[in-house]
Parts: sequence; structure tokens; C-alpha cells
Amino acid sequence: MNFDDILRDIKAGKFSPIYFLHGEEPYFIDRIEEAVDRHALSEGEKGFNQSVLYGKDVDHLTLLDYLRRYPMMSERQVVILREAQEMKGLGELTGYFEKPMPTTVFVVCHKHKKYDMRTKLGKVLASKALVFESKKLYDNQVPDWVTTYCRAKKRSIEMPAAELIAEYLGADLAKVANELDKLVLNLPAETTITVNHVQEYIGISKDYNVFELQRAFALRDLAKIARIQQYFAANIRKNPLIVTIASLHAYFTKVYMLHFLQTAGDAEMSKALDLRSDFFLKEYKLAARNYPLSHTEYILHVLREYDLRAKGVDTDTTNTGDEELMKEMFFKILHGASMPLAGQRVA
Repeated sequence: MNFDDILRDIKAGKFSPIYFLHGEEPYFIDRIEEAVDRHALSEGEKGFNQSVLYGKDVDHLTLLDYLRRYPMMSERQVVILREAQEMKGLGELTGYFEKPMPTTVFVVCHKHKKYDMRTKLGKVLASKALVFESKKLYDNQVPDWVTTYCRAKKRSIEMPAAELIAEYLGADLAKVANELDKLVLNLPAETTITVNHVQEYIGISKDYNVFELQRAFALRDLAKIARIQQYFAANIRKNPLIVTIASLHAYFTKVYMLHFLQTAGDAEMSKALDLRSDFFLKEYKLAARNYPLSHTEYILHVLREYDLRAKGVDTDTTNTGDEELMKEMFFKILHGASMPLAGQRVA
């Protein structure tokens, strides 16, 4: 079952005796646990019939004692095991999973990594439990997820606004959802969320963000690039160098791809670059004109070099701050192969 199907059944009062929730993305695991917490028992029933335990604090015998209890004045009890990845005796529960108590709803939250379903326990879970793998979204999937989340909140959002949120907040869905909830609270129900709303309520600078930086590079607007660089350097915690590098690498990778699509039509180009409108395609075409293929290849090398340096891989530059590295990187991007890479000299 997928995430939406599981939530739909829970809200309809259809519960599985075992929910085994595992994977790298904690957001979906938390939402399913919250749904069981909200719908499986009334507030009056929870005092006697709901137990929340933690994997690092509980052993399998104690947990089995909780699981095999009968509910008091209720048709079911709920046992939630958080941080199951920290429990040493998880495999000792195989016997229970093979024959669970029909009056117990057991929610296992195994976060931050996928459970090995090839194990004996994994094979039992696959046949006896509702198993849900919570997968991380790829960065390019986040804008569509933002749109879907807003739709569920009975709000619409413009795609550039969704892309700005994704670019600024990344794939941390809990953080993204929290910021979207703020937007929903501050805007009337009929309002379509725009870039201006995102900038105002989430606190993204209107003039100094990664989208504006990408556009400034596309236009070779030296003055604007300098202003953004100064703003980023002065606010480096909100604009980490590694995030800036990742954004520019994704951008110039598409510019690089476009050099090999010159004979394609606009629709084919947009599909190949995963673009959602002709507006963005025009900008990439402009960037491709301003940065020939050899220059674009050099830029990608520069970005890889500075990604390593920002992570401290280049031991000769460990004392160089992110602000100075950013300044150097921007200069090399603009001036092309006349500037040496690490370990190179200008001929």
C-alpha cells in the first residue's frame, strides 16, 4: 500500500495489527504514526490503552508484555515503538509478528534507514504485516510534492513558488511542510501562493536567492552577481556554500545538456531538461549562448573542485572561509578556462 492508501484506511477505521514503517525519510513515518494516534483510540481510551516505547530503552520481553495485554474498555490497544532502529532485540519479536494479538495495533517506527527485508524477520514481516518503506524524495520531486501538499490543504501554488521553496529548503519534508503550514495560516483560502508570498512569509530574500543567482549568471550580470555574493557571504548560515554549489551544479548541468540538444524542438528540450515552462527554457538557451560548451565543461570542473574544498578535502585550503571560497568560485565561473583549477598553472 502507498502512503495515501494507508492514511485513507486509518481515517476510515481500518487498522492493521502491525505497521512496520522503515526507510530514510522520517516525514512519512511520522505522519502514519500520527494518524494511528489520532484515529485508533478516543482521548478517553488512550490513558489505559496506548503505550509509546523507545527502542533504545526497551527489551523484547518487556515489549512483548505490552503487546500481549488485552485492552481495557476498548476494542483495541495501541503500542507505538519509536526509534526501532536502536532496539537490539528487534529480531526476537519474530514469533509475535507471525501471530500478533488481534486486539493490538502495533506501530514500529524504524527511521533513517531501510530495514533488510531479506532477513528472517523481514520475510515474516513481508507476509504478516503492513510494511511501508519511506523513501527520500529526489530534489526534482520536491516541487510536485509541495503542490500536492498544498492541494491537500485546499490551497493552490504557482510552480515557480513551489520550485523556490524546494530550492531554498531542500528535500527535508518536515521542514518544508512546517513552512507551508505557516503560509496556509497566513493566507486566505482562495489565495494562490506566489513567489512573493514565499519570500514574505518564509523569509527568502526577493533579490538574493539561488534563483536570482542562476539568472544573474545566465545574463552575465556582473554587478548583480557581486551583490548576491556579498549578501550570501554576509548571511552564510542561511546560504551555505555547499547548497549554493549544488544549485549551480544542477543549473550548469542542464546548460551542458542543452549544448547537445541544439537541433531538438522546444518541447523535446524542455522534457530532456525536466523544465515546466518555456520561460525557464529561454533562460537556459541564453545561458548556453553566454557559456560555450568548453566554458560550461570548465564550470562543472570548478564546481566539483570547490565542493571538495568546501568540505575540507583540499588540506591546503582548510583555513579558507566559505565566504572567500565563494568569491573565488564565482570569479572562476565567469572568467572561464583562463583561471586555473586546483593544482594547475596558467600556461
